[in-house]
Amino acid sequence: MSPVEDLRIAARALRANKLRSALTALGIIVGVAAVVCMVSVGAGAQAEVSEKIRTLGANLLLVLPGAHNAGGARLESGTQPTLTEEDAAAIRRELVDVQVAAPLLSRSMPLVALNKNWVTLVAGINTDYLVAREWQVTEGRSFTGDETTSGAKVAIVGSVVIDELFDGRARVGEVFRIGNVPFTVIGVLDKKGLGAAGRSQDDVVFIPLSTAKSRVLGAVHGTTREALDFISIKMSDASDRPEIERNIEDLLRQRHHIRGDAPSDFRIENPADLLTARGAAIRTLGILLIAVAAVSLVVGGISIMNIMLVSVTERTREIGLRMAVGASRRDIRWQFLIEALILSLIGGIAGAMLGAVAAVAIAWNAGWPVLISPWVIMLACAFAGFVGISFGLYPAQKAARLDPIAALRFE
Repeated sequence: MSPVEDLRIAARALRANKLRSALTALGIIVGVAAVVCMVSVGAGAQAEVSEKIRTLGANLLLVLPGAHNAGGARLESGTQPTLTEEDAAAIRRELVDVQVAAPLLSRSMPLVALNKNWVTLVAGINTDYLVAREWQVTEGRSFTGDETTSGAKVAIVGSVVIDELFDGRARVGEVFRIGNVPFTVIGVLDKKGLGAAGRSQDDVVFIPLSTAKSRVLGAVHGTTREALDFISIKMSDASDRPEIERNIEDLLRQRHHIRGDAPSDFRIENPADLLTARGAAIRTLGILLIAVAAVSLVVGGISIMNIMLVSVTERTREIGLRMAVGASRRDIRWQFLIEALILSLIGGIAGAMLGAVAAVAIAWNAGWPVLISPWVIMLACAFAGFVGISFGLYPAQKAARLDPIAALRFE
């Protein structure tokens, strides 16, 4: 008997019990849908983590102020203003493995342009900060050396600020106010998207650090104008990170006159570590969910085996009659294997479509990216087919081994 005839007979047998066939395929549908959904959402989350790490800048370290002690209680990190612009200059000057050491001082400030206003983060920087963060200026230019030292009232703005103050048009040369101080836009930053904390990196205004200290931000931390939020350090080679961290700590402890047994009044962090840990957690959770989905596929396979055994029992006389008119045991075996394969493939295709729709819905509601790979869908359907054949093999063998005479007498 030809394979086409086997396929026709198997399809006719499945159509005769539509509801049972649909319920049998349901386990495969759920398993494949779960696999496709979890893999797609997990791949999108991994891509988001990788993109955020990329936007931070390569080979980056942060030196942050330490914690202040008040009444015997140690306050949160950053409450003790210990870092200065001179510390950043010393790091850049004395450590050969450091490309740039960029100081930053920031505070949320109101912006005003004509009849529009916006509150955003205003940060005082020098040009080294854009180098450390690998941040490009797409319109206009960056700060000059004279502007960073003379306290010029110029600004580089992010795309969100352009949208809110200037209706989305790049307004290089436009004047706006930070508080009561007028500034001229000299550049527009390239888009970077959301940062590690979930805040838009494009909602920012950069001004020269000297201007921030003298005209806008002033003594943000306590009573000193020299204190910084942090120092961004770009390393020449990430493989030398432990040694560079030790060198930075030794240098700053020496500059801050900290004794050997006293704790440092600063801390050194790699901003990518948090995102890397987040990516590892997402990957682990994804593997766990895929394992659960695989169990669902196995359950679906058991359901196929159960229904096929019932089908063999119900169709014993039919099997005996086919053998009596010339069908071989091989034909009988293929008939039931094809039925199991059709059930699993229908479940696989329907599950892949359902999983893709679920992945898009989850990603849309959660604000995550989603990556639906055709290879994942093909692999899930292939695995579903493998499950169908594996669990359909025993019922098919049982049907093929029936004695034709006994089968014809079966009631």
